[in-house]
Amino acid sequence: MRHSQVVVPWNAGLHLRPAARLVRLAQTFRSTILLKCGGKLADARSIASLLLLTASMNAIIDIEATGEDEAHAAQAIEQIFSSSDDGGTSDYQMPG
Repeated sequence: MRHSQVVVPWNAGLHLRPAARLVRLAQTFRSTILLKCGGKLADARSIASLLLLTASMNAIIDIEATGEDEAHAAQAIEQIFSSSDDGGTSDYQMPG
C-alpha cells in the first residue's frame, strides 16, 4: 500500500476537467486508487466519486494506492496534481 498527499492547485478546485484526467489515468493501472478529502472517500476510477469530494483549491487530498503497480499509480496521480494545467494531458511516462 502506498500513501501520499497532494494539494489541489486549481483555482476552481477539483472540477470536471482534472477529474476526467484522473479517471482516464487511474483506469490504466491495475491497482485500486482511492482519494480522501475532508472525511470523504473517492475511487479514482469514478468521475462522480471524485466530483463528490468537492475539493477546493488548496485542499489536501490523501492518495492511497493498493496493488501490483501501486508505486507507479500513486506517482502518476501525484504528477497530475503537481501541474497547474487543468486541461492538458498528463506527461507521466510508464517506466520501461
